[in-house]
Amino acid sequence: MQSDWSNVLIYVTMAIYAIALILFSMDLANRSAARTRHRQGSALGATKRRESVTAGASAAGAASSSVSTVGTLLLERGGDAADTAADAADGDASSSELAMAHSKAGDADEWRDERASTSLRIAMALMWAGFAVHLVATVLRGLAASRVPWSNMYEFTMTSTLLVVLVFLLAQFWNDLRFLGTFISGFVTLCLGIAAVGFYVEVAPLQPALQSYWLVIHVFVASLSTGCLALGFGLSIAQLMQNARTKRIREGGRSHLGFLAAIPSEERLEDLAYRVIVVGFILWTFTLIAGAIWAERAWGRYWGWDTKEVWTFIIWTVYAGYIHARATKGWRGTPSAWLAIVGFGTVLFNFGIVNVFFKGLHTYSGL
Repeated sequence: MQSDWSNVLIYVTMAIYAIALILFSMDLANRSAARTRHRQGSALGATKRRESVTAGASAAGAASSSVSTVGTLLLERGGDAADTAADAADGDASSSELAMAHSKAGDADEWRDERASTSLRIAMALMWAGFAVHLVATVLRGLAASRVPWSNMYEFTMTSTLLVVLVFLLAQFWNDLRFLGTFISGFVTLCLGIAAVGFYVEVAPLQPALQSYWLVIHVFVASLSTGCLALGFGLSIAQLMQNARTKRIREGGRSHLGFLAAIPSEERLEDLAYRVIVVGFILWTFTLIAGAIWAERAWGRYWGWDTKEVWTFIIWTVYAGYIHARATKGWRGTPSAWLAIVGFGTVLFNFGIVNVFFKGLHTYSGL
């Protein structure tokens, strides 16, 4: 009975996250549309001001010759001022948008999105509601099994996505990261959908090797680490998009993704990504150590080069390289973002490929 209710609530959770995804996307689309309307209005205003200046010049040309010299001087000054005002109103799309991006380059902990729309607020409320339903579904699964709900791929997906959402929601108290809502809600909805369709298994007892308190510690910390690394991945994607926008503006072009003007600058995004990835790396380091201790208890050795152990170490190595390169080798900007993306790619490969298709001592997918 509890298992059946858990299944129903998981589908309810997916529906709530999917609606939140739509609202997050609407918020981004509305920001882009508003940005486009602002540019068109500024360009129209600048054109009218230039026409007014031209008309003034013609009228002045017909004035008395006795004041022609003074009139010419006034017109020259007025024309320069009008052109300057027109450029400012038009935004001189290149300079103004770039200035907007760099005006946000202060301390990362001070930035807040002051232009949040109604759809964004509703989407965040739905994320909290979805998390609550998601939590109840996960707890009911654990009660039905009389154990922690992460002993197979279906249950691990339930728990890890729950913690991804939790990390995203708690991060709002540290910094305004609501602009990542589209990525987080979409990622979690997709993962839960794949789990419900491809990973689902009935409740079953634990395998002997998993009957240890280390299951609680090791897997929970790994899931929490995944939540932090997922957030870092999203921030790195946003950083690359902001970097491309900045380059286009510096070259005199215009960005067609207006919503990027409402998120932090690429420098700040990089700083935020680095902070959350460091937290995730520390948790993953503990995961690696806890796994080795558990392996010694279960199989009598700390390390055996099992496929799962190797990929856990590969993930640790990639993120260690990211932190080291950024701290000592000056890998800032695009290279660090790509390295963070590659790191999360190894996490996804370990989760979706190694757990399902590779054989070894860690074959606990239940499939």
